[in-house]
Amino acid sequence: MIRWKRVYKHLTDRFDAMAGWAVARMGSATAFALALALVFVWALTGPLFEFSQVWQLVINTGTTIITFLMVFLLQHSQNKDSHAVHAKLNELLAATEGASNRLIDLEELTEEEILHVQERFRRLFVEAKQLRPGQKTSVGEEETTLKE
Repeated sequence: MIRWKRVYKHLTDRFDAMAGWAVARMGSATAFALALALVFVWALTGPLFEFSQVWQLVINTGTTIITFLMVFLLQHSQNKDSHAVHAKLNELLAATEGASNRLIDLEELTEEEILHVQERFRRLFVEAKQLRPGQKTSVGEEETTLKE
C-alpha cells in the first residue's frame, strides 16, 4: 500500500510539472503563431486535396483532441492557482488584527451561505459610506473603526 502511495505521488508530481510546463508554453505568442501557421498550411492544402472530407476531418480531429487535453491542463492550473490564492488570503485574514477570521475558508460554504455573507458586506458598505471618519461600524459582533 505504501509503495502505491509513493508511485501515485511521483506520478502526480510529474503531471504537475508537465502541466505547468505545457500551460506556460501553450499560452505563449509562439504557440499561437505555430497554431496559426498550422491552420494556414491546412487551408493552403485544401485545393491540393480538393477540399475533401478527409481534409476537413484532419483539422476537426486535431483541434478536438487538443481542446480536450487543454481543458484538463487549464483546469489543473486554475485549481492550483485558486488554492494558492485562497491560502494567501487566509494567511492575510489570520494575520490582520480586526479581520473576521470567520471568512477563512469561505469558499467551503454553500453558494447560499456565501451570498448571505456578501449581502452583509453590502449592507456594511452602505452603512460605512454614511459614517464620518473615526465612527465605528460592525461586521456581525466584531467592531471596526473607520480611519481617515
